[in-house]
Amino acid sequence: MITLLLATILCAPCEPPRQDPPNILFIMSDDHAWQAISAYGSDRNVTPNIDRIARNGITFDRYYVENAICAPSRAAILTGMFSEHHGVPTNSEVFDGAQPTFPALARESGYQTALVGKWHLKSEPVGFDHYERLIGQGPYYRPRMIRNGEEVVHPGYTTDVITDLAVDWLEDGRDRSKPFVLMVQHKAPHREWMPGPDHLEDMVGIDLPEPATLFDDYTGRGSASTMQEMTIKDHLRPMDLKLEMPDWMMRMTPEQRAAWDAAYEPRNEAFRALELTGMDLIRWKYQRYAKDYLRCIASVDDSVGRILDTLEAQGLADDTIVIYTSDQGWYLGEHGWYDKRWMYEESFRTPLLLSWPGVVEPGRRTELLSQNIDLAPTFLEIIGVEAPPRMQGRSLLPVLEAADDAEVEDIGWRDALYYRYYESQGPHKVPKHEGVRTRRYKLMVFPELNEVELYDLEVDPDELHSLDDDPAYAAIRSRLEDLLVELRSRYRVSGDW
Repeated sequence: MITLLLATILCAPCEPPRQDPPNILFIMSDDHAWQAISAYGSDRNVTPNIDRIARNGITFDRYYVENAICAPSRAAILTGMFSEHHGVPTNSEVFDGAQPTFPALARESGYQTALVGKWHLKSEPVGFDHYERLIGQGPYYRPRMIRNGEEVVHPGYTTDVITDLAVDWLEDGRDRSKPFVLMVQHKAPHREWMPGPDHLEDMVGIDLPEPATLFDDYTGRGSASTMQEMTIKDHLRPMDLKLEMPDWMMRMTPEQRAAWDAAYEPRNEAFRALELTGMDLIRWKYQRYAKDYLRCIASVDDSVGRILDTLEAQGLADDTIVIYTSDQGWYLGEHGWYDKRWMYEESFRTPLLLSWPGVVEPGRRTELLSQNIDLAPTFLEIIGVEAPPRMQGRSLLPVLEAADDAEVEDIGWRDALYYRYYESQGPHKVPKHEGVRTRRYKLMVFPELNEVELYDLEVDPDELHSLDDDPAYAAIRSRLEDLLVELRSRYRVSGDW
Protein backbone atom coordinates (compact mmCIF):
# COMPACT_ATOMS: atom_id res chain seq x y z
CA MET A 1 0.00 0.00 0.00
CA ILE A 2 2.84 2.35 0.93
CA THR A 3 4.63 1.46 -2.33
CA LEU A 4 1.52 2.28 -4.36
CA LEU A 5 1.10 5.61 -2.54
CA LEU A 6 4.75 6.56 -3.17
CA ALA A 7 4.44 5.66 -6.84
CA THR A 8 1.37 7.86 -7.14
CA ILE A 9 3.12 10.80 -5.49
CA LEU A 10 6.30 10.42 -7.54
CA CYS A 11 4.48 10.14 -10.86
CA ALA A 12 2.09 13.03 -10.23
CA PRO A 13 4.38 15.69 -11.76
CA CYS A 14 5.05 13.43 -14.76
CA GLU A 15 1.45 13.38 -15.96
CA PRO A 16 -0.50 16.44 -14.80
CA PRO A 17 -4.23 15.91 -14.46
CA ARG A 18 -6.01 16.63 -17.71
CA GLN A 19 -9.40 18.27 -18.06
CA ASP A 20 -11.69 16.18 -20.21
CA PRO A 21 -13.04 17.50 -22.51
CA PRO A 22 -10.52 20.27 -23.38
CA ASN A 23 -11.06 24.00 -23.52
CA ILE A 24 -11.04 25.61 -26.98
CA LEU A 25 -9.39 28.99 -27.52
CA PHE A 26 -10.07 30.19 -31.06
CA ILE A 27 -8.11 33.26 -32.18
CA MET A 28 -8.93 34.73 -35.58
CA SER A 29 -7.59 37.83 -37.26
CA ASP A 30 -9.15 39.55 -40.26
CA ASP A 31 -7.30 39.38 -43.60
CA HIS A 32 -4.06 37.93 -42.24
CA ALA A 33 -2.00 36.62 -45.15
CA TRP A 34 -0.29 33.29 -44.56
CA GLN A 35 2.82 34.77 -46.18
CA ALA A 36 2.95 37.33 -43.34
CA ILE A 37 3.61 34.73 -40.63
CA SER A 38 7.15 33.61 -39.95
CA ALA A 39 5.99 30.02 -39.31
CA TYR A 40 4.94 30.07 -42.98
CA GLY A 41 8.29 31.42 -44.11
CA SER A 42 7.61 35.16 -44.25
CA ASP A 43 10.50 37.22 -45.56
CA ARG A 44 8.91 40.51 -44.43
CA ASN A 45 8.03 40.10 -40.76
CA VAL A 46 8.35 37.86 -37.73
CA THR A 47 5.51 36.63 -35.55
CA PRO A 48 7.17 35.02 -32.53
CA ASN A 49 3.99 34.45 -30.56
CA ILE A 50 1.93 32.97 -33.36
CA ASP A 51 4.98 30.81 -34.02
CA ARG A 52 4.67 29.48 -30.45
CA ILE A 53 1.46 27.75 -31.53
CA ALA A 54 3.28 26.26 -34.52
CA ARG A 55 6.19 25.01 -32.40
CA ASN A 56 3.84 23.44 -29.88
CA GLY A 57 1.37 22.07 -32.42
CA ILE A 58 0.57 21.59 -36.09
CA THR A 59 0.80 23.96 -39.06
CA PHE A 60 -1.64 23.41 -41.91
CA ASP A 61 0.12 24.20 -45.19
CA ARG A 62 -2.92 23.52 -47.38
CA TYR A 63 -5.81 25.01 -45.47
CA TYR A 64 -8.30 26.95 -47.61
CA VAL A 65 -11.61 28.78 -47.42
CA GLU A 66 -14.85 28.09 -49.28
CA ASN A 67 -15.37 31.77 -50.20
CA ALA A 68 -12.56 34.29 -49.64
CA ILE A 69 -14.48 37.16 -48.11
CA CYS A 70 -15.16 38.09 -44.49
CA ALA A 71 -18.77 37.34 -43.58
CA PRO A 72 -19.17 34.16 -45.68
CA SER A 73 -16.00 32.71 -44.18
CA ARG A 74 -17.10 33.51 -40.64
CA ALA A 75 -20.45 31.86 -41.25
CA ALA A 76 -18.71 28.79 -42.72
CA ILE A 77 -16.53 28.45 -39.63
CA LEU A 78 -19.54 28.62 -37.32
CA THR A 79 -21.80 26.29 -39.31
CA GLY A 80 -19.48 23.93 -41.19
CA MET A 81 -21.32 24.67 -44.43
CA PHE A 82 -20.80 26.29 -47.81
CA SER A 83 -22.15 29.78 -48.47
CA GLU A 84 -25.19 28.59 -50.39
CA HIS A 85 -26.36 26.71 -47.29
CA HIS A 86 -25.37 28.97 -44.39
CA GLY A 87 -27.10 31.86 -46.17
CA VAL A 88 -24.27 34.41 -46.30
CA PRO A 89 -22.71 34.23 -49.79
CA THR A 90 -21.63 37.91 -49.68
CA ASN A 91 -21.06 40.58 -47.06
CA SER A 92 -24.62 41.86 -47.53
CA GLU A 93 -26.76 39.14 -45.93
CA VAL A 94 -27.85 38.83 -42.30
CA PHE A 95 -26.62 35.64 -40.63
CA ASP A 96 -29.39 33.48 -39.21
CA GLY A 97 -28.21 32.63 -35.71
CA ALA A 98 -31.00 30.09 -35.24
CA GLN A 99 -29.15 27.55 -37.38
CA PRO A 100 -26.83 25.09 -35.63
CA THR A 101 -23.37 26.42 -34.88
CA PHE A 102 -20.52 24.81 -33.05
CA PRO A 103 -20.54 27.36 -30.15
CA ALA A 104 -24.28 26.86 -29.58
CA LEU A 105 -23.95 23.08 -29.64
CA ALA A 106 -20.94 23.25 -27.31
CA ARG A 107 -22.98 25.38 -24.92
CA GLU A 108 -25.83 22.88 -24.97
CA SER A 109 -23.36 20.14 -24.05
CA GLY A 110 -22.15 21.98 -20.94
CA TYR A 111 -19.43 24.31 -22.23
CA GLN A 112 -19.29 27.96 -21.28
CA THR A 113 -19.01 30.02 -24.46
CA ALA A 114 -17.76 33.55 -25.00
CA LEU A 115 -16.86 35.80 -27.94
CA VAL A 116 -14.91 39.06 -27.92
CA GLY A 117 -14.03 41.18 -30.94
CA LYS A 118 -15.25 41.26 -34.50
CA TRP A 119 -18.50 39.49 -35.39
CA HIS A 120 -19.38 41.08 -38.77
CA LEU A 121 -22.51 39.07 -39.50
CA LYS A 122 -25.20 41.79 -39.22
CA SER A 123 -26.94 39.96 -36.37
CA GLU A 124 -26.39 39.54 -32.67
CA PRO A 125 -24.24 36.56 -31.65
CA VAL A 126 -26.29 33.52 -30.61
CA GLY A 127 -25.07 30.57 -28.57
CA PHE A 128 -22.75 32.53 -26.28
CA ASP A 129 -22.99 32.97 -22.52
CA HIS A 130 -21.09 36.22 -22.95
CA TYR A 131 -20.13 38.37 -25.91
CA GLU A 132 -18.66 41.77 -26.57
CA ARG A 133 -18.55 42.54 -30.27
CA LEU A 134 -17.42 45.40 -32.45
CA ILE A 135 -20.12 47.33 -34.28
CA GLY A 136 -19.70 46.44 -37.94
CA GLN A 137 -16.06 46.62 -38.98
CA GLY A 138 -15.19 48.72 -35.97
CA PRO A 139 -12.46 51.40 -35.90
CA TYR A 140 -8.82 50.90 -35.00
CA TYR A 141 -8.99 53.34 -32.09
CA ARG A 142 -11.55 53.91 -29.31
CA PRO A 143 -14.01 51.23 -30.42
CA ARG A 144 -17.69 51.21 -29.64
CA MET A 145 -18.82 47.69 -28.81
CA ILE A 146 -21.97 45.80 -27.89
CA ARG A 147 -21.66 43.85 -24.63
CA ASN A 148 -24.49 41.37 -24.30
CA GLY A 149 -26.85 43.84 -26.00
CA GLU A 150 -25.59 47.06 -24.36
CA GLU A 151 -23.28 49.60 -26.01
CA VAL A 152 -19.94 50.39 -24.38
CA VAL A 153 -16.97 52.49 -25.49
CA HIS A 154 -13.30 51.70 -24.88
CA PRO A 155 -10.56 54.35 -25.08
CA GLY A 156 -7.70 52.19 -26.32
CA TYR A 157 -6.35 50.63 -29.51
CA THR A 158 -8.82 48.03 -30.71
CA THR A 159 -6.41 45.08 -30.87
CA ASP A 160 -5.32 45.82 -27.30
CA VAL A 161 -8.93 46.28 -26.17
CA ILE A 162 -9.96 42.89 -27.55
CA THR A 163 -6.93 41.33 -25.88
CA ASP A 164 -7.80 42.93 -22.53
CA LEU A 165 -11.35 41.60 -22.80
CA ALA A 166 -10.10 38.09 -23.52
CA VAL A 167 -7.58 38.16 -20.67
CA ASP A 168 -10.14 39.57 -18.23
CA TRP A 169 -12.61 36.83 -19.13
CA LEU A 170 -10.00 34.10 -18.68
CA GLU A 171 -8.94 35.51 -15.33
CA ASP A 172 -12.26 36.61 -13.82
CA GLY A 173 -15.21 36.06 -16.15
CA ARG A 174 -15.41 32.33 -16.69
CA ASP A 175 -17.12 29.63 -14.67
CA ARG A 176 -14.17 27.58 -13.47
CA SER A 177 -16.35 24.50 -13.08
CA LYS A 178 -16.95 24.27 -16.83
CA PRO A 179 -14.80 23.78 -19.92
CA PHE A 180 -14.96 26.76 -22.27
CA VAL A 181 -15.00 27.90 -25.86
CA LEU A 182 -13.52 31.40 -26.15
CA MET A 183 -13.49 33.06 -29.57
CA VAL A 184 -11.11 36.04 -29.81
CA GLN A 185 -11.67 37.76 -33.16
CA HIS A 186 -9.53 40.71 -34.16
CA LYS A 187 -10.34 43.54 -36.54
CA ALA A 188 -6.70 43.78 -37.56
CA PRO A 189 -5.12 43.71 -40.06
CA HIS A 190 -8.23 44.75 -42.06
CA ARG A 191 -8.13 47.84 -44.27
CA GLU A 192 -7.30 50.75 -43.50
CA TRP A 193 -4.31 49.23 -41.64
CA MET A 194 -3.87 51.72 -38.80
CA PRO A 195 -0.96 50.67 -36.56
CA GLY A 196 -1.18 50.84 -32.80
CA PRO A 197 0.88 53.14 -30.56
CA ASP A 198 3.42 50.40 -29.78
CA HIS A 199 4.34 49.82 -33.42
CA LEU A 200 4.15 53.20 -35.17
CA GLU A 201 7.92 53.26 -35.61
CA ASP A 202 8.44 49.67 -36.72
CA MET A 203 10.39 49.16 -39.96
CA VAL A 204 11.23 52.83 -40.38
CA GLY A 205 14.31 53.24 -42.56
CA ILE A 206 14.23 49.75 -44.07
CA ASP A 207 12.88 48.50 -47.39
CA LEU A 208 10.71 45.41 -47.37
CA PRO A 209 11.31 42.77 -50.05
CA GLU A 210 9.01 43.15 -53.03
CA PRO A 211 6.97 40.18 -54.22
CA ALA A 212 8.14 38.84 -57.56
CA THR A 213 4.76 39.61 -59.13
CA LEU A 214 4.40 43.20 -57.86
CA PHE A 215 4.45 44.45 -61.48
CA ASP A 216 2.34 41.64 -62.94
CA ASP A 217 0.92 42.61 -66.35
CA TYR A 218 -1.78 39.86 -66.25
CA THR A 219 -0.74 38.31 -69.55
CA GLY A 220 -0.86 34.55 -69.90
CA ARG A 221 -4.32 34.28 -68.36
CA GLY A 222 -7.90 35.13 -69.24
CA SER A 223 -9.44 38.58 -68.90
CA ALA A 224 -10.70 38.20 -65.31
CA SER A 225 -7.56 39.50 -63.60
CA THR A 226 -7.68 42.69 -65.70
CA MET A 227 -11.17 43.62 -64.46
CA GLN A 228 -10.45 44.00 -60.76
CA GLU A 229 -10.10 47.27 -58.86
CA MET A 230 -7.59 46.31 -56.19
CA THR A 231 -4.16 47.33 -57.45
CA ILE A 232 -1.57 49.10 -55.37
CA LYS A 233 -0.85 51.21 -58.42
CA ASP A 234 -4.34 52.66 -58.94
CA HIS A 235 -6.76 51.80 -56.16
CA LEU A 236 -5.21 52.58 -52.80
CA ARG A 237 -6.88 55.71 -51.42
CA PRO A 238 -5.05 58.60 -49.76
CA MET A 239 -6.39 57.47 -46.37
CA ASP A 240 -5.11 53.91 -47.02
CA LEU A 241 -1.68 55.48 -47.48
CA LYS A 242 -2.14 57.78 -44.42
CA LEU A 243 -1.74 60.88 -46.59
CA GLU A 244 -5.23 62.26 -45.89
CA MET A 245 -7.07 61.08 -42.79
CA PRO A 246 -10.82 61.77 -42.50
CA ASP A 247 -12.22 62.60 -39.09
CA TRP A 248 -14.10 59.30 -38.77
CA MET A 249 -10.80 57.42 -38.88
CA MET A 250 -9.12 59.62 -36.28
CA ARG A 251 -11.25 58.85 -33.22
CA MET A 252 -8.26 59.12 -30.91
CA THR A 253 -7.40 60.50 -27.53
CA PRO A 254 -5.12 63.57 -27.60
CA GLU A 255 -2.17 61.37 -26.63
CA GLN A 256 -2.91 58.85 -29.38
CA ARG A 257 -3.29 61.62 -31.95
CA ALA A 258 -0.03 63.26 -30.92
CA ALA A 259 1.85 59.97 -31.32
CA TRP A 260 0.21 59.38 -34.72
CA ASP A 261 1.05 62.83 -36.05
CA ALA A 262 4.61 62.59 -34.80
CA ALA A 263 5.04 59.34 -36.70
CA TYR A 264 3.34 60.17 -40.00
CA GLU A 265 3.65 63.90 -40.63
CA PRO A 266 7.44 63.91 -41.16
CA ARG A 267 7.25 60.82 -43.40
CA ASN A 268 4.45 62.34 -45.45
CA GLU A 269 6.37 65.60 -45.91
CA ALA A 270 9.41 63.64 -47.07
CA PHE A 271 7.28 61.69 -49.55
CA ARG A 272 5.70 64.81 -51.06
CA ALA A 273 9.10 66.39 -51.51
CA LEU A 274 10.21 63.44 -53.66
CA GLU A 275 7.46 63.99 -56.29
CA LEU A 276 7.61 60.34 -57.31
CA THR A 277 6.06 58.99 -60.50
CA GLY A 278 5.78 55.70 -62.38
CA MET A 279 7.35 52.59 -60.89
CA ASP A 280 9.01 54.59 -58.14
CA LEU A 281 5.59 55.75 -56.93
CA ILE A 282 4.22 52.21 -57.02
CA ARG A 283 7.18 51.03 -54.99
CA TRP A 284 6.60 53.77 -52.41
CA LYS A 285 2.91 52.87 -52.16
CA TYR A 286 3.80 49.22 -51.67
CA GLN A 287 6.26 50.03 -48.89
CA ARG A 288 3.81 52.32 -47.08
CA TYR A 289 0.91 49.87 -47.42
CA ALA A 290 2.88 46.74 -46.51
CA LYS A 291 4.58 48.30 -43.50
CA ASP A 292 1.29 49.57 -42.05
CA TYR A 293 -0.29 46.17 -42.64
CA LEU A 294 2.61 44.40 -40.90
CA ARG A 295 2.58 46.89 -38.04
CA CYS A 296 -1.05 45.92 -37.40
CA ILE A 297 -0.03 42.27 -37.41
CA ALA A 298 2.68 43.01 -34.86
CA SER A 299 -0.04 44.08 -32.42
CA VAL A 300 -2.02 40.92 -33.16
CA ASP A 301 1.09 38.87 -32.44
CA ASP A 302 1.55 40.73 -29.16
CA SER A 303 -2.04 39.85 -28.35
CA VAL A 304 -1.47 36.16 -29.00
CA GLY A 305 1.51 36.26 -26.66
CA ARG A 306 -0.47 37.88 -23.84
CA ILE A 307 -3.28 35.37 -24.17
CA LEU A 308 -0.92 32.38 -24.25
CA ASP A 309 0.85 33.75 -21.18
CA THR A 310 -2.52 34.09 -19.44
CA LEU A 311 -3.35 30.46 -20.16
CA GLU A 312 -0.09 29.45 -18.54
CA ALA A 313 -0.57 31.73 -15.53
CA GLN A 314 -4.09 30.40 -15.01
CA GLY A 315 -2.96 26.78 -15.20
CA LEU A 316 -4.99 26.24 -18.38
CA ALA A 317 -2.30 25.67 -21.00
CA ASP A 318 -2.20 21.87 -20.74
CA ASP A 319 -5.98 21.56 -21.04
CA THR A 320 -6.63 24.05 -23.84
CA ILE A 321 -6.62 23.62 -27.60
CA VAL A 322 -5.34 26.86 -29.16
CA ILE A 323 -6.20 27.76 -32.75
CA TYR A 324 -4.88 30.69 -34.76
CA THR A 325 -6.36 31.46 -38.15
CA SER A 326 -7.71 34.21 -40.39
CA ASP A 327 -11.05 34.56 -42.15
CA GLN A 328 -9.17 34.19 -45.45
CA GLY A 329 -5.82 34.98 -47.02
CA TRP A 330 -4.68 38.28 -48.47
CA TYR A 331 -2.53 39.92 -51.18
CA LEU A 332 0.50 41.66 -49.80
CA GLY A 333 1.54 43.05 -53.17
CA GLU A 334 1.44 39.75 -55.07
CA HIS A 335 0.07 40.36 -58.59
CA GLY A 336 0.25 44.06 -57.72
CA TRP A 337 -2.78 43.64 -55.43
CA TYR A 338 -4.17 44.13 -51.96
CA ASP A 339 -7.50 42.59 -50.77
CA LYS A 340 -8.76 38.99 -51.24
CA ARG A 341 -11.79 37.33 -53.06
CA TRP A 342 -9.92 35.33 -55.70
CA MET A 343 -9.33 31.60 -55.81
CA TYR A 344 -5.67 32.33 -56.53
CA GLU A 345 -3.46 30.98 -53.76
CA GLU A 346 -2.72 34.16 -51.81
CA SER A 347 -6.36 34.70 -50.81
CA PHE A 348 -7.75 31.15 -51.12
CA ARG A 349 -5.05 29.65 -48.91
CA THR A 350 -5.33 30.69 -45.28
CA PRO A 351 -3.20 30.28 -42.15
CA LEU A 352 -4.24 27.63 -39.63
CA LEU A 353 -2.13 26.65 -36.65
CA LEU A 354 -3.33 24.49 -33.77
CA SER A 355 -1.77 23.24 -30.54
CA TRP A 356 -3.21 20.55 -28.28
CA PRO A 357 -0.84 19.37 -25.55
CA GLY A 358 -0.59 15.62 -25.28
CA VAL A 359 -2.41 14.98 -28.55
CA VAL A 360 -0.83 16.96 -31.40
CA GLU A 361 2.83 16.24 -32.06
CA PRO A 362 4.75 19.53 -31.51
CA GLY A 363 6.21 21.04 -34.67
CA ARG A 364 4.22 18.88 -37.08
CA ARG A 365 3.20 20.16 -40.52
CA THR A 366 0.53 18.78 -42.79
CA GLU A 367 -0.06 19.17 -46.51
CA LEU A 368 -3.43 17.40 -46.43
CA LEU A 369 -6.19 19.49 -48.00
CA SER A 370 -8.44 21.11 -45.42
CA GLN A 371 -11.03 23.89 -45.46
CA ASN A 372 -12.81 26.27 -43.10
CA ILE A 373 -15.99 24.16 -43.27
CA ASP A 374 -13.97 21.51 -41.39
CA LEU A 375 -13.55 23.51 -38.18
CA ALA A 376 -17.08 23.16 -36.76
CA PRO A 377 -17.24 19.36 -37.10
CA THR A 378 -13.69 19.12 -35.74
CA PHE A 379 -14.51 21.05 -32.58
CA LEU A 380 -17.72 19.10 -32.07
CA GLU A 381 -16.01 15.73 -32.38
CA ILE A 382 -13.32 16.83 -29.96
CA ILE A 383 -15.87 17.76 -27.30
CA GLY A 384 -17.95 14.65 -27.90
CA VAL A 385 -20.94 16.17 -29.69
CA GLU A 386 -22.26 14.62 -32.88
CA ALA A 387 -22.13 17.06 -35.80
CA PRO A 388 -25.53 17.70 -37.41
CA PRO A 389 -25.93 15.94 -40.78
CA ARG A 390 -26.29 19.34 -42.46
CA MET A 391 -22.63 20.17 -41.73
CA GLN A 392 -20.58 19.64 -44.89
CA GLY A 393 -17.05 19.75 -43.51
CA ARG A 394 -14.95 16.84 -42.35
CA SER A 395 -13.50 16.53 -38.89
CA LEU A 396 -9.77 17.12 -38.77
CA LEU A 397 -9.37 14.98 -35.65
CA PRO A 398 -7.66 12.14 -37.57
CA VAL A 399 -5.12 14.67 -38.84
CA LEU A 400 -4.53 16.04 -35.35
CA GLU A 401 -4.03 12.62 -33.81
CA ALA A 402 -1.76 11.26 -36.56
CA ALA A 403 2.01 11.21 -36.43
CA ASP A 404 2.25 12.15 -40.11
CA ASP A 405 0.18 12.59 -43.27
CA ALA A 406 0.81 9.04 -44.47
CA GLU A 407 -1.04 7.70 -41.46
CA VAL A 408 -4.14 9.71 -42.42
CA GLU A 409 -3.89 8.86 -46.11
CA ASP A 410 -3.94 5.18 -45.20
CA ILE A 411 -7.49 5.59 -43.89
CA GLY A 412 -8.52 7.90 -46.75
CA TRP A 413 -8.59 11.68 -47.11
CA ARG A 414 -10.05 14.16 -49.59
CA ASP A 415 -8.15 14.82 -52.79
CA ALA A 416 -9.90 18.02 -53.90
CA LEU A 417 -11.54 21.22 -52.63
CA TYR A 418 -14.44 23.26 -54.02
CA TYR A 419 -14.59 27.07 -54.07
CA ARG A 420 -17.16 29.67 -55.12
CA TYR A 421 -17.13 33.49 -55.07
CA TYR A 422 -20.43 35.32 -55.71
CA GLU A 423 -19.86 39.08 -56.06
CA SER A 424 -19.05 40.35 -59.56
CA GLN A 425 -20.40 43.84 -58.89
CA GLY A 426 -19.23 44.02 -55.30
CA PRO A 427 -16.24 46.00 -54.05
CA HIS A 428 -13.13 45.57 -56.19
CA LYS A 429 -15.10 44.12 -59.14
CA VAL A 430 -13.67 40.62 -58.94
CA PRO A 431 -15.72 38.47 -61.34
CA LYS A 432 -17.82 35.62 -60.01
CA HIS A 433 -16.02 32.33 -60.21
CA GLU A 434 -15.91 28.79 -58.91
CA GLY A 435 -13.30 26.11 -59.06
CA VAL A 436 -11.64 22.98 -57.83
CA ARG A 437 -8.16 22.50 -56.38
CA THR A 438 -6.33 19.23 -56.06
CA ARG A 439 -2.87 18.85 -54.61
CA ARG A 440 -1.28 19.79 -57.92
CA TYR A 441 -3.87 21.41 -60.17
CA LYS A 442 -6.42 24.19 -60.04
CA LEU A 443 -9.35 24.82 -62.37
CA MET A 444 -11.17 28.18 -62.20
CA VAL A 445 -14.41 28.85 -64.10
CA PHE A 446 -15.70 32.38 -64.74
CA PRO A 447 -19.33 31.90 -65.87
CA GLU A 448 -20.05 35.51 -66.86
CA LEU A 449 -16.91 35.66 -68.99
CA ASN A 450 -17.24 32.16 -70.42
CA GLU A 451 -13.60 31.64 -69.51
CA VAL A 452 -11.62 28.92 -67.80
CA GLU A 453 -8.18 29.04 -66.20
CA LEU A 454 -6.09 25.96 -65.44
CA TYR A 455 -2.87 25.93 -63.43
CA ASP A 456 -0.23 23.33 -62.74
CA LEU A 457 0.80 24.54 -59.30
CA GLU A 458 3.87 22.33 -59.24
CA VAL A 459 5.47 24.16 -62.17
CA ASP A 460 3.66 27.52 -61.86
CA PRO A 461 3.03 28.26 -58.16
CA ASP A 462 2.46 31.97 -58.88
CA GLU A 463 -0.37 31.12 -61.31
CA LEU A 464 0.91 33.23 -64.18
CA HIS A 465 0.30 30.92 -67.15
CA SER A 466 -3.11 29.34 -67.67
CA LEU A 467 -3.01 25.97 -69.41
CA ASP A 468 -6.70 25.90 -70.30
CA ASP A 469 -6.02 25.55 -74.03
CA ASP A 470 -2.79 23.55 -73.82
CA PRO A 471 -3.30 20.18 -75.59
CA ALA A 472 -0.87 18.51 -73.20
CA TYR A 473 -3.27 19.29 -70.34
CA ALA A 474 -6.54 18.49 -72.13
CA ALA A 475 -7.09 15.26 -70.22
CA ILE A 476 -6.36 16.98 -66.90
CA ARG A 477 -8.80 19.78 -67.74
CA SER A 478 -11.50 17.24 -68.59
CA ARG A 479 -10.92 15.37 -65.33
CA LEU A 480 -11.07 18.57 -63.29
CA GLU A 481 -14.26 19.67 -65.03
CA ASP A 482 -15.85 16.33 -64.12
CA LEU A 483 -14.57 16.73 -60.57
CA LEU A 484 -16.11 20.19 -60.37
CA VAL A 485 -19.51 18.76 -61.30
CA GLU A 486 -19.03 15.99 -58.74
CA LEU A 487 -18.18 18.41 -55.92
CA ARG A 488 -21.09 20.67 -56.79
CA SER A 489 -23.35 17.65 -56.43
CA ARG A 490 -21.67 16.45 -53.23
CA TYR A 491 -22.08 19.81 -51.54
CA ARG A 492 -25.52 20.45 -53.09
CA VAL A 493 -24.38 23.69 -54.71
CA SER A 494 -26.54 25.00 -57.50
CA GLY A 495 -25.10 25.36 -60.98
CA ASP A 496 -27.03 28.63 -61.28
CA TRP A 497 -25.58 31.97 -60.29
